[in-house]
Formats: sequence, structure tokens, C-alpha cells
Amino acid sequence: MQGFVKAYDPETGIGLIIRDDDDTEVLLVPGSLEGSLFRFLRQGQRVRFDLVGEGDDAHAVNLRFGSDGY
Repeated sequence: MQGFVKAYDPETGIGLIIRDDDDTEVLLVPGSLEGSLFRFLRQGQRVRFDLVGEGDDAHAVNLRFGSDGY
């Protein structure tokens, strides 16, 4: 999946990504950046990610650089 960072708090590790395909919000939880090249995220940054969990428990993992052209 691909989207852009809506918000990210580096102190808590919590944030939101807006998905490109349906404009829904995906939660970033503490540990979401583990194993990725990212140490922090900035608002508007494009990212690719995997989604784990379902419903309210769904969150992004395996973040990597996104692109403007899919």
C-alpha cells in the first residue's frame, strides 16, 4: 500500500498515514518504524507500507520510501 504521512510524533512513535487507494487513515504505532530505513517521518512524506491487523487494530509496518508514480 502507499500513502502519505498525515502526522507523526517521534517521541511517542504514534502517527497517521492516509492511504492513497481509499483516503482512510492508518495508524502508526510505537515500533512501526522498526526494521525500516526511517528514524523519523515528516508530514506529507510519501511512504509504502504493509497493513497488519483488522478494523480498529490495523496498523502500518514495514515502511519504505513511496513514490509519486505508482
